[in-house]
Amino acid sequence: MKILGISAFYHDSAVAMIEGDRILYAAQEERFSRRKHDFRFPHQALNAGLEFLGWDRGDIDCVVFYEKPFLKFDRLISTYMQFAPRGIRSFASAIPVWFKEKLFIKDLIGKYTENENIYFVKHHLSHAASAFYPSPFEDAVILTVDGVGEWDTLTLGRGRGNEIYLKQSIHFPHSLGLLYSAFTYFTGFRVNSGEYKLMGLASYGTPRYAQKIHDHLIDVKEDGSFRLNLEYFNYHTGLTMTSRKFHRLFGGSPRRAEAPIRELDIDLAASVQQVFSEVVEKIARHGKKEYGGDRLVLAGGSALNCVTNGMLLKKGIFRDIWIQPAAGDAGGSLGAALALWYGHFQKPRPVSAHGDRQQGSFLGPSYPESDIRTFLRENEIDYQELSPDEVAPRIAGLIEDQKVVGIYHGRMEFGPRALGHRSIIGDARSPQMQKKMNIKIKFRESFRPFAPSLLEEKVGEFFDFPHPSRYMLLVYDVLEKRRRRIEGRDREKKGLALLDINRSEIPAVTHVDFSARIHTVDARTNPFFYAIIREFYRRSGCPVIINTSFNVRGEPIVNSPRDAYNCFINTNMDYLLLDRFLVEKKDYQEIDEEWIKKFPLD
Repeated sequence: MKILGISAFYHDSAVAMIEGDRILYAAQEERFSRRKHDFRFPHQALNAGLEFLGWDRGDIDCVVFYEKPFLKFDRLISTYMQFAPRGIRSFASAIPVWFKEKLFIKDLIGKYTENENIYFVKHHLSHAASAFYPSPFEDAVILTVDGVGEWDTLTLGRGRGNEIYLKQSIHFPHSLGLLYSAFTYFTGFRVNSGEYKLMGLASYGTPRYAQKIHDHLIDVKEDGSFRLNLEYFNYHTGLTMTSRKFHRLFGGSPRRAEAPIRELDIDLAASVQQVFSEVVEKIARHGKKEYGGDRLVLAGGSALNCVTNGMLLKKGIFRDIWIQPAAGDAGGSLGAALALWYGHFQKPRPVSAHGDRQQGSFLGPSYPESDIRTFLRENEIDYQELSPDEVAPRIAGLIEDQKVVGIYHGRMEFGPRALGHRSIIGDARSPQMQKKMNIKIKFRESFRPFAPSLLEEKVGEFFDFPHPSRYMLLVYDVLEKRRRRIEGRDREKKGLALLDINRSEIPAVTHVDFSARIHTVDARTNPFFYAIIREFYRRSGCPVIINTSFNVRGEPIVNSPRDAYNCFINTNMDYLLLDRFLVEKKDYQEIDEEWIKKFPLD
C-alpha cells in the first residue's frame, strides 16, 4: 500500500511517502518554493516526490493529514468564548481564514492529490508516531512537546510493537513550547523559527531570572505537570506573545529584531533554557516511573532543543534516547503516514537490527550527475570533474588549507539539520572560522554556534559522552584535556565578548560554555561525508570538522544544483562541490547584494 502523508497550513509544510513499512521519500515545501517555513499546501514537494519515485497520483492508495482541523477549530472557538471579550482582534483575523480554507482542508487535499481516500490523525499522535515507529526500539516511553496541536501541547505515553498509547497530556493555553516562544519573542527573535537562536544565546548568560520565572510565570509539580500564569502572556487572546505585565516583570520592552542584544536578553535566554530543561527532566522521570523501560523517544518542535536532549541522555534517566530528526510539524507528515499504516491498518512493525529506519534522514530528492553537468555547461560555469576516488582527498586538502567548501551530494536531508549532503564545511581548528562563516558566508549573528561533524568512533576522544548523535540533536561538552586554559583579561569577559576567546583545540565548534551540538558520522549511513572527514583526519590528525547548513540567513537549505550555485556565488565560500564537480570562486566574481536581500530575517 502506498500512503502519502501531509503536513500543511500552519508551519513547515511537508510530504512523506511510504510503501508498506518502507519510508521512501520526505521533504519540506520550503526547499522547493524557496520560502522559509512555507506553510502553504506542499504541492511542489509532492510533485518532486512523485517524479523522484516514478509514481503517478493514481498510484497513491490513500492520503493522511497530520492533524484534525475541526478539533483545532473547536479550540479556537472555545478559547475565544473562555476569554471574551478579550481576544476579539485575533479572533476576527483568524476566523475568515478558517472559513475560507482551513475548514475545507479535505476538499483542498482531494484537489491537489486527486484522491478521495483521505484520513486525519491527531497532531500529537503524528508527532508520537514520527518518533516511535522509525526508532530502533521495540518498546519506549514517548514524549511530545510543542507549542500546540489541536488542544494538546504535551503528551506522554508508551509505544510497544505497532501500538502507541498516549496516556497523559497538557492542554492549551498551558504550553511549555509557548513559554519558550514567549521569551523568543521578547528577546527579539521570530517565533517558530528563532527558538534555536535563543538556545544558542543562553550559553552567554547567567540564569538569574530562573527563580522569577518559577515564582510568577509557571507552577510546576513534582511530576512535571504545570500551569502558566496567563496574566503574563498574550498569545491566547492577542496578536503578540507577551503582555505588559510580562514586560514590567523583567523591566523592559521586547527587543526590536535589529537592535543590539541586551544583557537582559542574554540572561533571560539562560534563565528560560534552565527552566525548560528542569521541567522536561521532571516529565521524563515521571514517564520512567509511570511506564518503565529504559528507552525514550521524542518529537514535537521543542524536541529540537538539543541542550535539553543532551542533558536528558547524560542524566541517565533512560539508557537510550531517539529523537525524530524532523521533530517539528514537517515530521508530522511522516508520522501521520506511519500512524495510518501501523496504527489504523494494524500492520506488524519490524524493528531494524541495524539501527533506526530513518536512513540517515536522507529522504529528499537527488539530482543525477548528468543534470548537474548540463547545468554547469549551459551556464558556462568552469568546473573540474573529479573521479570518485579523488573527491575525499581533494576536499580534505582544501579544508586543511583553510578553505570553506559548499557540499552538495546525493539525497537532501529531511529536517532542519544539514548532515553532510547540503552542508558548508571548514576547519574546526581555526580560531577565526566561526566569525568568518557567520558574518561573511551565513550573513547572520556572530554569536551563533556551529556544529562539529566527526568520525563516530572518535566522539569519546573529544567530548564527554560517547553516545552517537547522527542527527545533530544532542549537546555534549568538550573534554577537559581538549580545552585551553582561560587566563588574563579573558577571564573577566562577559556576554558576547566571550566569543573572542580561543577555548579549545577545536575553537570553531566550541561554544562559550565548552559545549557543542554534536554530529557523529558513521560509514554505513553516511559514507560520502565519512570519507571526507576520515581523509581530513589522516592528513591533520583531527577527526573533527565544522559543519553548517548550506544556506544564508533567512533562506531555506538549498535543494537544486542551481540553488547551491546561487548561494555559493553570492557568499564568500571558496569552493563548491556538486557531487563530483568542483567549482572554484574566482576573484572577479562579486556578491549580488540584491540576491541576499530576497531572504527576510528568520
